[in-house]
Amino acid sequence: MTDMTPLLIELGTEELPVKALPGLAQALLDGVVAALDRRGIASDREAATPLYTPRRIAVLLPGVAISQPEQRSEVAGPYLDIALDADGAPTKALLGFAAKAGVDWQALEKASDARGERFVHRAVRPGAATASLLPEVLREAVGAMPIPRPMRWGAHAHAFARPLHWLVLLLGDDVVDAELFGVRADRMSRGHRFLHDKTVWIARPADYVDALRASRVLVDPDERRRAIVDGVAAAAAGAGGHARIDADNLAQVLCLVEWPHAVLCAFEPAFLAVPHEALVATMEANQKFFPVHDAQGALDRHFVGVANIAPADDSRIRQGYERVIRPRFSDARFFFVEDMKQGLVSMDAGLAHVTYQASLGTIADKVSRVAMLAGAIAPQVGVDAALARRAAQLSKADLQSRLVNEFPELQGIAGRHYAMQDASLADLGHDGRHAVAEAIDEAYRPRFAGDAIAASPLGRVLAIAERLDTLAGGFAAGLKPTGNKDPFALRRSALGLGRSVVEGGLELDLHALLALAVRGVAGSVSSVQAMRLAKTLDDARRKGVQATTATATHRSPTVDDLAPQVYDFIVDRLRGYYADRGVPATHFAAVAALRLASLHDMDRRIDAIGGFAALPEAAALAAADKRIRNILRKAGDGVVDTVDHALLLEPAERALAEAVDALDADITPALARGDYPATLARLARLRPQVDAFFDGVMVNVDDPALRDNRLALLRRVADRLGRVAAIEHLSA
Repeated sequence: MTDMTPLLIELGTEELPVKALPGLAQALLDGVVAALDRRGIASDREAATPLYTPRRIAVLLPGVAISQPEQRSEVAGPYLDIALDADGAPTKALLGFAAKAGVDWQALEKASDARGERFVHRAVRPGAATASLLPEVLREAVGAMPIPRPMRWGAHAHAFARPLHWLVLLLGDDVVDAELFGVRADRMSRGHRFLHDKTVWIARPADYVDALRASRVLVDPDERRRAIVDGVAAAAAGAGGHARIDADNLAQVLCLVEWPHAVLCAFEPAFLAVPHEALVATMEANQKFFPVHDAQGALDRHFVGVANIAPADDSRIRQGYERVIRPRFSDARFFFVEDMKQGLVSMDAGLAHVTYQASLGTIADKVSRVAMLAGAIAPQVGVDAALARRAAQLSKADLQSRLVNEFPELQGIAGRHYAMQDASLADLGHDGRHAVAEAIDEAYRPRFAGDAIAASPLGRVLAIAERLDTLAGGFAAGLKPTGNKDPFALRRSALGLGRSVVEGGLELDLHALLALAVRGVAGSVSSVQAMRLAKTLDDARRKGVQATTATATHRSPTVDDLAPQVYDFIVDRLRGYYADRGVPATHFAAVAALRLASLHDMDRRIDAIGGFAALPEAAALAAADKRIRNILRKAGDGVVDTVDHALLLEPAERALAEAVDALDADITPALARGDYPATLARLARLRPQVDAFFDGVMVNVDDPALRDNRLALLRRVADRLGRVAAIEHLSA
């Protein structure tokens, strides 16, 4: 077995970019392993994880082969008819090949291929020592790292994420002779910048993590993460609460500290009158602090900061953290108070002066369209249409607020707070105002991948109406996503709409709603075009230039143009959604092929197809359905579905016709009540008759009457098999 020894590589730098750091560490590890693999050097990759802190990236492989395996080579030479003359003596071609290989021609071996026998030179040489290859491995791995913004330093052309200050490169107990960016490798690492500002001797790779820990550096990110979580939780418990540890916030704090130390802090209770979401956003996004909640789950006046030092007295750190957060909280309180004076209804009036999109008018125009859609959707899901229109009309008003201008992530959240306290909404009553306020917030849900859909029926109405208009408007304005470009987040809107309908269990006609949405945006586009045309004509008249309405060059979008495109776009987003739920692509395709108006109905059919596909008859029936549809496709559009029983001559075709008649009596009521599993189970019982038909009946016979009648029978079969899904997609 190949001898193995540990390998340690550490790049010591200035503070690395926080968001890029984990990816850089993983890329270095992957690059080193890949470079070793390319050279045939075995390594224990499974036991290795990326190691990193704000100012170092390291690779620690517990086992690396000390050398390459033997290097075998085979070089093909001339064929025998070229290599030897008539007397069997070597020709110049053979002698030249042998000389190039550095051997006597008689030492060459022979091999055969399709053309014949030829001379070959086979050689075996010892593999190179891993230590001699590591400098090249390191340069190759570093060169392949995805550096977001390479920096240059000093008077040379080196470029990396941050300037390199030290390099540790150990193979076993030995330092590898290497250089990177002008820095020579040795075994001297560095401790914590403030708590142990000196070099750290690394005797061997296995000592690395412990040696740095003794120098107040937790280089293992998993250990550092546990220390942060435990420290923050303990600090919050000291205030009688529990910390909110957001995953994104934790990931950033992890890349900001080498020796985490949690410090419990507090702010003035008066700030709790500000919407708590604004306070949390300030603490997490701006300062990387961890909010604390009390035993009842309400936001507490305490928060926890994580320092990169561990002093005997936390008071100065605490004072600094409390001082830095106070101005931000004061701003939030000022914005909130001023917004409350203005009121949500007053804010809504200002939307008429804010452009939504050049071809789609103002935000007020969008709000009007969303209100129209909400009013149409609401009665279908048991929501008061007037209330839905009122909520939609106010759903974007908070975009004019000072608080949202400062904290864009509070869109909808701020509107909820303002709606609850706006006296001009008193006519809605307590329950109506509460429903509208919650819906204004929930209209944005799901806000991100994995987020829940709107909880209330009114919130779901607004969420769907908003996304319908966004999608129709985006397509009408020519903003359909291409590649990675999706400036209006149409992909996210499509998935959010689909999830809201499916997970909300809403029975809606998506085709009709998309037609309504497209007509709405077409009206806005036409209005914008009319204004532009009027301005163009007016400008031309002032300049004395003759112009006509032919100046208009953009055709208004139509329902026939856009509604099917948007429908396909939404369904395509759901393809990935169902894949994440473990639904096979063939099952999804079988139902999507029907282009159903109801996404909720589509969801129920997809569930049913999963059960059908597990039946022993499913594969054969799907194959038969595919065969039937190919036959009908070749027959053209003239095939009817009326069968003349007098022309059913063969026993197998009579049996199939009778089975289809009996089938109708069973599946018609099942389909009427949406019992798709029962329908599919009954369809599965049709398999024997279908198999017998294809075994015993010729469809394309010479007699046109018989042929047409058999095609009509197959048309009836295909129609029944496709009642729940296009099951031919289940056939491989």
